[in-house]
Amino acid sequence: MVRRILVVEDEAPIREMLCFVLEQKGYQPIEAEDYDDALEKICEPYPELILMDWMLPGGSGINLIKHLKRDELTRQIPVVMLTARGEEEDKVRGLEVGADDYITKPFSPKELMARLKAVMRRVSPTSLDDVIDVQGLKLDPVSHRVTTNDEPLDMGPTEFKMLHFFMTHQERVYSREQLLNNVWGTNVYVEDRTVDVHIRRLRKALEAGGHDKMVQTVRGAGYRFSTRL
Repeated sequence: MVRRILVVEDEAPIREMLCFVLEQKGYQPIEAEDYDDALEKICEPYPELILMDWMLPGGSGINLIKHLKRDELTRQIPVVMLTARGEEEDKVRGLEVGADDYITKPFSPKELMARLKAVMRRVSPTSLDDVIDVQGLKLDPVSHRVTTNDEPLDMGPTEFKMLHFFMTHQERVYSREQLLNNVWGTNVYVEDRTVDVHIRRLRKALEAGGHDKMVQTVRGAGYRFSTRL
């Protein structure tokens, strides 16, 4: 599962350098050269993180962050400001409107990657590349394998995505609509009841190790993944 990072930078040489560094580290960079271009690129599938210059043609990075934070679908995307402004007052302003970190130019590729990874760890303590282990049920996002007590389980791609979402968001109840948005995406038309079908398939796949009981129905609310029966 490749992590997408949106690079919003109007200076082409800097943008190309940033994208090169990200590609070398296994990320998928998406380029935007100005404010309006960035707004168009912030769509499904949403980037895992936005690396954004302060000053942009057509608007400021500050205003773009404000726009993101007003939208329920984008407010959780972490933003790292990238700018030549080093004054403390500017840093505080950027952080106050919702930026997650602030990198001042010039910077080294090593510093950049360290800061990006630190932000991703804060926002999502479980890395999308980490193997997740819940009471003998293991999911490996990189190899796309699921095992129960070290025995492989067979499941479809949608069930895999649903299980990955559940295992990284345990003990929280999600409605059918929320599951549709997080597993299928907001730009795909799928009926709510389709979720029920895939929940049944997921439970069937998990039966071998007795982990099907972790996928729980919460009457009138939706579904949750829990180790508490």
